Amino acid sequence: MVEVKFGLELVPISPISKLVELAVMAEQMGLDTVWVTDHFNNRNVYITLTAIALKTNRILLGPGVTNPYVINPLWTASAIASLDEISNGRAILGIGAGDKATLEKMSIKWEKPLTAVKESVIVIRKLLRGEGVTLEGKFLKLKNVRLNYKPLREVPIYIGAQAPKMLKLAATLGDGILINASNPKDYEYAIKIIKEAAKEKISRLDIVAYTCFSIDRDKAKAREAVIPIVAFIVAGSSKAVLERHGISLEKVSIISNALSKGDFKTAFANVTDEMLEAFSIYGTPSECIEALDKLIKQGVTHIVFGSPLGKKKKDALKLIAEEVIPHFKKS
Repeated sequence: MVEVKFGLELVPISPISKLVELAVMAEQMGLDTVWVTDHFNNRNVYITLTAIALKTNRILLGPGVTNPYVINPLWTASAIASLDEISNGRAILGIGAGDKATLEKMSIKWEKPLTAVKESVIVIRKLLRGEGVTLEGKFLKLKNVRLNYKPLREVPIYIGAQAPKMLKLAATLGDGILINASNPKDYEYAIKIIKEAAKEKISRLDIVAYTCFSIDRDKAKAREAVIPIVAFIVAGSSKAVLERHGISLEKVSIISNALSKGDFKTAFANVTDEMLEAFSIYGTPSECIEALDKLIKQGVTHIVFGSPLGKKKKDALKLIAEEVIPHFKKS
């Protein structure tokens, strides 16, 4: 039986010093990975990761996830190699196709996402091996590019995926797959595709559940904390995913329109219990253990505890470390 790994997602909307504190706590409490989200309107992902690297010793760390549109893959290769050097070989790279709505705000066209990710991963891998790269691709056109220093090693690359074609690509090309979901239905769907594409490689793939997670001894408090995150997830979910969970498209429209206007009160008020069940894991420690156990039984090998964690992040992290993780380590 594969031992399950556990990670923590950090969103650099908070001061970097506070994120470092949480990462240090995560390391001390036995978590395996720290993932920092990469958005232009938050603190810089690599500066944040470097600060964490300098204050930790064991835990693996990386962007979760960057994309090949905002940041050129050549720059990403250099950044992740530099992070690996300063952390003494603890870097991991999460990369995905990016968010169309965010890219549009930056006047960046979201074109050929599958090709963009595929070519980027291939190029980054070669650069991390110290190789020169020439590529006449559909997304990248490169002429004898290389890093001017030898990277410490070939950093593991995790591909963010949800749609069928990206899941297939991630299964064949990635060292791991980051699936941004919290419900067993989504993993039943995804892992079937992954197994068919990966074939014998499946035993070497790290299948990561990147969850929306909220824990508290008081279930009502855990529920309250998770509502804002679920509202944004619902607004950004595809029709296929919404229909898979039987979510009212009319309600989704109300939430999306309210969020676009900055009317958070209306948006959050329209988040239903069905939405919370579909797009988050929340509740008491025992309820969270039960929910996570379902994902692991589907074939998940790595759980990432994502936003919001709970009403108070440090208290939530303590509950996770003291009551949730030990349950699975014993198993």
